[in-house]
Amino acid sequence: MSTTKATPPIHTPQSVIWGILAVSALASLFLCWLVYIHPPADAAGTTLRFLPALNAVFNAISAAALLVGFNYIRLRRIREHRAAMFVAFIFSTLFLVSYITNHALHGESHLPIPHTGGLWHAYISLLISHILLSIIALPMILITFFLSLTERFPQHRAIARYTFPIWLYVSVTGVIVYLMQAAIK
Repeated sequence: MSTTKATPPIHTPQSVIWGILAVSALASLFLCWLVYIHPPADAAGTTLRFLPALNAVFNAISAAALLVGFNYIRLRRIREHRAAMFVAFIFSTLFLVSYITNHALHGESHLPIPHTGGLWHAYISLLISHILLSIIALPMILITFFLSLTERFPQHRAIARYTFPIWLYVSVTGVIVYLMQAAIK
């Protein structure tokens, strides 16, 4: 009888990445269901009415942290870069929790804007690009973090070149979409 302990199975990077993609797809499907199918718990919007503004604040802080982190990596200040990226990740996560809460309570808000004209086309173009890129951003962010945390820095750098601008775009356009909605209401 052997007294050696069995080692737990080691997850390959590919299996973790496939797991991240699966979780991201499920999260996107859940959000689609929540926003467009699920009946809101508080359709009148009387509970936690501040959530859309809070979402914009979380997005703005995330965008600022992304820019600070980008500056730090250009200066090769790795520790500060990592801290800034964690701040961006934390505020993006807070945004997601707040966004889910807002849509569970209030559902999708419908704007009282005519569906014609330049303002509508600008808004809907921005909103569609924001939504589509946010779906892409989620797995990219998680994979980029996984590669960094497992010290796979060449792969991390390779994907971060694409993750950063997409994540920044989604964060900034989230604020712009909120401001456009707030101005219209």
